[in-house]
Amino acid sequence: MCTDREVVDRADSYLRANPHVAIRVSHLSRALGVSERTLRNAFYRVRGMAPHRSMLVTRLESVRRALCTADDRSITVTVAAADHGFSELGRFAAHYRDAFGECPSATLRRQRASLIAQQ
Repeated sequence: MCTDREVVDRADSYLRANPHVAIRVSHLSRALGVSERTLRNAFYRVRGMAPHRSMLVTRLESVRRALCTADDRSITVTVAAADHGFSELGRFAAHYRDAFGECPSATLRRQRASLIAQQ
């Protein structure tokens, strides 16, 4: 029997191995060999949130990192979002704005302005 921390760590490893896919909780629980209830309870105890919410936050943070470290014009908001499993861009932008207080395009614009200033 795994501890809550082990379940969440295994889930994190699985998610890191599949960064470009929006994984459903049911799929994740099957992949880990635990029930959805076990997975949900482990996430609540370790992170204080449901697995779905935790996965969303992790993917949003990954997109933000990609936008904040973009070093050329080939990175766009659409590419960064798609690379992290977001297919509904309007919904993605709303989640991003709620999480970080700005539109993803503003993050990318600031990064590009920073690169220009450094030249």
